[in-house]
Amino acid sequence: MRLLQAIGSVFLNFLTSTGRLALFTGLSVSHIVRPPFYPRLLLRQIIDIGYYSLPVVGLTAVFTGMVLALQSYSGFARFNAESAIATVVVLSITRELAPVLAGLMVAGRIGAAMAAEIGTMRVTEQIDALSTLSTNPYKYLVAPRLLAGFIMLPCCVLVADIIGVFGGYLISVHKLGFNPAVYLKNTWQFLEVIDVVSGLVKAGVFGFLIALMGCYHGYHSRGGAQGVGSATTNAVVSASILILASNYLITEAFFAQ
Repeated sequence: MRLLQAIGSVFLNFLTSTGRLALFTGLSVSHIVRPPFYPRLLLRQIIDIGYYSLPVVGLTAVFTGMVLALQSYSGFARFNAESAIATVVVLSITRELAPVLAGLMVAGRIGAAMAAEIGTMRVTEQIDALSTLSTNPYKYLVAPRLLAGFIMLPCCVLVADIIGVFGGYLISVHKLGFNPAVYLKNTWQFLEVIDVVSGLVKAGVFGFLIALMGCYHGYHSRGGAQGVGSATTNAVVSASILILASNYLITEAFFAQ
């Protein structure tokens, strides 16, 4: 009976957490499209999520493109298929590596910051003060972050696509001795619109999930400084897991035959 009790307790806690997250998501999304709006708060989140994340996203993309070119060359050289390196680099960057790696990096930077900021406001009762002043916390704190994450992560990923492909180009041309014109021709010849679009769709979903997890765990944090620390950790971990899981689902939707 103790075993069944433990299993039932875990299952009920899972259902409780899932329902609470679903209600939080529904309320947050509804406040995105309902007035009043706070354009200054939205602009601030756009700058924090998008502009200030560009350096870390760009560095991640350029080194990923470089390593991908080197690893592809060492593998394809065994089969005399070096000409396929440009195609592998551009497809890997645009479809998978740029959105996933950018999402994980932004989750570590932005998701933790959101959870810590909102969690601190929760434990210091600033969120209760907002409600006392007739300001909806979902409208004021959560909705701008969700909308900014949904808008700005695709912009970061688009920049990461360009920088990542450029990193592969640099290594292939200046280290591996490829002809620049031939490399660029192979890159453009096999790149299709669906490859870029699928990566941007993933980025939009990832940005929404990152902001959602950061706001959710921060909003429901309890227990002072220790609770804020736990909320920050849970926000990053849950956002990373959801990014990897939703990445598979979106890839299945776009490219499954």
